[in-house]
Amino acid sequence: MRVTTTTHVSLDGVLQGMGAADEDTRGGFVRGGWALGSGDPAVGDLVAAEYAGAAAFLLGRRTYEIFAGYWGTFPDPAAHPVAAALHDRPRYVASRTLTDPAWSGTTVLAGDLAAAVGRLRATGDGDLLVPGSGALVRWLLAHGLVDRMTLLVYPVVVGQGTRLFPQDGPDLRLTPVSSTTTPGGVTVQTYEPAGRPVYAGTGPHPDA
Repeated sequence: MRVTTTTHVSLDGVLQGMGAADEDTRGGFVRGGWALGSGDPAVGDLVAAEYAGAAAFLLGRRTYEIFAGYWGTFPDPAAHPVAAALHDRPRYVASRTLTDPAWSGTTVLAGDLAAAVGRLRATGDGDLLVPGSGALVRWLLAHGLVDRMTLLVYPVVVGQGTRLFPQDGPDLRLTPVSSTTTPGGVTVQTYEPAGRPVYAGTGPHPDA
């Protein structure tokens, strides 16, 4: 399977608490729900199509808890494409502390995560979709385990909160695959990791 990540971020890179006011208040974060307040219906259609096309899902611990509390208790999963996909496809959680997931049918990857993800990549076809899960996405990128990443960038500056990429971290070069903008101004940017960047002074001058 191909590991694909989808992350909703603000223009200043914040991913914390995008869905609801009380979704993630860690660190005194009080600006939750910024994505719903600045998005548009086209985003929902894009997300539904992406989930419907996924072969399986890989979640970080916190994203799993949010999903299990909402999608896992959805009254009629068949009535919503996201709920239907999450209920029908395999779900994996990367966690060293989760031992008894309440959402039945969930598999915890508690040991060597790199080896576990490597086995999943080598098994079957389709996409292993990683929604949200910022810490997990950063870890997967650092270990060269992401095949394609999509960023949905909302036209809002949140001004506080956890960002997808920290101020100091590993560097990464990306090859653009596609880019589009929804009617509400959310840009959907898809990339494939392409090693480390080439910095000025480390390669030949383009005019040489």
